[in-house]
Amino acid sequence: MSVPLAHVIRSGLVEGVHYGSAVVVDAAGEIIWSVGEVNKTMFARSSNKFMQTLAMVQLGLPLHDELLALACASHSGEDFQIAGVRQILAQAGLTPDSLKCPAEFPLDESARNDLIIKGISKAPLYMNCSGKHAAMLLTCVVNNWDTDTYLSPDHPLQHACKQTIEECTGVPVEVIGVDGCGAPVMSSSLVGVARSFGQFAGPAANDDQRIIANAVRLYPEYVAGTWRDATKLMQGLPGALAKDGAEGVYGIGLGDGRALALKIDDGAERARIMVAMSILRNVLGVVSQEVDRQLERRTVLGGGLPVGEIESLV
Repeated sequence: MSVPLAHVIRSGLVEGVHYGSAVVVDAAGEIIWSVGEVNKTMFARSSNKFMQTLAMVQLGLPLHDELLALACASHSGEDFQIAGVRQILAQAGLTPDSLKCPAEFPLDESARNDLIIKGISKAPLYMNCSGKHAAMLLTCVVNNWDTDTYLSPDHPLQHACKQTIEECTGVPVEVIGVDGCGAPVMSSSLVGVARSFGQFAGPAANDDQRIIANAVRLYPEYVAGTWRDATKLMQGLPGALAKDGAEGVYGIGLGDGRALALKIDDGAERARIMVAMSILRNVLGVVSQEVDRQLERRTVLGGGLPVGEIESLV
């Protein structure tokens, strides 16, 4: 069963409880600590993106550096990220019209407001997964595959993603659903997700995993955004890889191959980061100013002033 992972405390009273599950694995992918249901079938959502990008690199995706990091992204829609998506599409000889993700505004408030002021509507280009979709289209072009059906679970690109996810996690894909961006989302378990992060971040990474990991480490702002917690964590914790996923999923890999994965049952982001940072500090023994800063940031406001906190129970 899931367990309480965080309390919401307002004016000294616990007014909310976030339940979930979490796991830590060693460099060999073996469980060294866990709470809750860590072998249960679940969707890792965007925490799968390093593995999806690995499948594309193995299929010949010709991206490097910041554009390769952008292929792994759930980006905020900042100008530099949108310019990168356009570059990937141009390399494929395509335009933003080829993107099959939903039309959205950027996650970044400033970028969103700027578009609205200019009278620019929602578009697939600004959707947070457009970097991944652009990379998928480029992979199809490189392999002479149909670009109109790249989101079909039966497309050869998605077959490759499934195989790569199973190889990295050691867990069979039991369920294929539809992610928020329209791409197939493939199931795993928290143990499997943690194993994958340990592989990419650790010394056992293969050549292609290492190329992706190095791009993400050099350009973390392309993977999330300049203000996002995953970006700040990777900038402040050398060697670490971090990737959030919808519905309260988080994966973090350390340079020594240890890794964690967690899921907050109600999908709350406010609990996710607090629990992840507590696991880093209290379970993995990671001492970092950035971990401390992230733990200090989650306050509960009343009348615009701090009146409580999100308290991790880990």
